[in-house]
Amino acid sequence: MSQLRIGTCSWKFDSWIGLVYSEGVGKHYLREYAGKYNSVEVDQWFWSLHGVDTITLPRDKVVREYVDSVTRDFRFTVKVPNSITLTHFYRQAKSEPLAENPHFLSPTLFERFLSSLVGMEAQLGMLIFQFEYLNKKKMPSQDEFQRRFTEFFRLCDRRLPSAVEIRNPKYLNDDYFRFLQANGLSAVFLQGYFMPPITEIYDRFGGYLQAPAVIRLHGPDREGMEEKTGGRWNRLVVHRDEELDAICEMVNDLLHRNLDVYLNVNNHYEGSAPLTIERIKERLAG
Repeated sequence: MSQLRIGTCSWKFDSWIGLVYSEGVGKHYLREYAGKYNSVEVDQWFWSLHGVDTITLPRDKVVREYVDSVTRDFRFTVKVPNSITLTHFYRQAKSEPLAENPHFLSPTLFERFLSSLVGMEAQLGMLIFQFEYLNKKKMPSQDEFQRRFTEFFRLCDRRLPSAVEIRNPKYLNDDYFRFLQANGLSAVFLQGYFMPPITEIYDRFGGYLQAPAVIRLHGPDREGMEEKTGGRWNRLVVHRDEELDAICEMVNDLLHRNLDVYLNVNNHYEGSAPLTIERIKERLAG
């Protein structure tokens, strides 16, 4: 039987006291969070690339702390470190030349990352390979991207479920979804970041899906949302009613097809991820 797991993108927000957390809970929010939700997205380990020889991976102590804070039924969706998914180093200025990341799609580094998560494996629902927008200087073509990822994945330990998020709208075509299908990969449907509406993409290509789907609700205007909220994520500043109606129809269709769904909501989507989740649950219940 298919299952829907709804959670937020990270959980470390003081402004959720009163919505998710009790007064006086301190900074150890995850235990109380796990009493309300059955999934969460871990973003912190994505930011791993600090230099050619400087890469940070999850620490055993932190992994154990997270696992000990949740129930056995709880699941983490974890972003793969950007030391693996970035083709080039970030630039401080556009005038700087591009510098290749020698660790891009490195099976060796990926194995080190998996080893660091051994203590979390039983509760790891999905690994997310998140790629930035790839212009021609960073990746010559969609064919080249798929070829390189297929070769990388062939050399890796594939015991953990994995999903791919791209930010090139033109890559979203039949060939891309066949590539996911052939490699047993899940699709990440990203709502926001200049990507087309996920319900339109699902209507066109959903028939290819054979693995659990990941839906990430981010919204189109990160900076604008931060300005409107002032960094306090305890109220809605935008209501995306029609969009949520369509997304809930998509979720129900996936579940009807016996496909599990991970639905990860960001504060930047409407202003408060917990309040958006309440609105989603009301629609699904109705």
